[in-house]
Amino acid sequence: MNGLEVRGLSKRFGGLTVSEDIDFDLPPGARKALIGPNGAGKSTFANLVTGILRPSGGTIRFDGRDIGALNEAARVKLGIAKTFQITTLFPSLTVRDNLRMPVLERQGLGGRMLRRAQGDAAVEAEVQELLEQFELAPLAETPVADLAYGQQRLVELALTLALRPRVLILDEPAAGVPSSETHLITEAIDRLPADLAVLVIEHDMDLVFRVASSIVVLVAGHILTEGTPTEIAAHDQVRELYLGAGHG
Repeated sequence: MNGLEVRGLSKRFGGLTVSEDIDFDLPPGARKALIGPNGAGKSTFANLVTGILRPSGGTIRFDGRDIGALNEAARVKLGIAKTFQITTLFPSLTVRDNLRMPVLERQGLGGRMLRRAQGDAAVEAEVQELLEQFELAPLAETPVADLAYGQQRLVELALTLALRPRVLILDEPAAGVPSSETHLITEAIDRLPADLAVLVIEHDMDLVFRVASSIVVLVAGHILTEGTPTEIAAHDQVRELYLGAGHG
């Protein structure tokens, strides 16, 4: 099975400990969510896994290989990708052009002009497949700047998937998305490849309970508990700390 295996992971900034002794597994095909109050250390954990931050202690292994010394770019090449809370798109370009760029980058053709790349049938077929997977084909020639925010998040998700990751970390995919458009995000997550390991970091508990089969609760840099959505909803301490009375 393997996948992502984290053991004893810790991170300190000076005298401040923001992550301590975290054990975490994300096998192929997993659908996990990481929740917790503001300041719990969720984004720090994601940044440690992706190589944006270096840990103060512990190990991170991917398919049995210690990747603790690898930088962010090397981990992306291995198949560990992360979307960000703020969209990182090119708003003046069309949806199709935005998706073409990571496909070219993955194939080592990132230096090619977009216009010249349009004649590459294999590239165009892959871009079209992404457009259809995320139901973006009708918007393919629309500049990203003209899309609704929920649609922009779909483009970002498709862009990340164009890297063909094996581990996908979704960092607050519903942040800033109007509630009327949240269904676009949950439906897109539902359509992700079955063998892709997905970790969702999210405050929208309706989304979390819909897409995750396992939920990890992080409090003050420690894992408080892990369980199914039903188990987490029934956990008195989690309800008191985070969920409130809405998820019973």
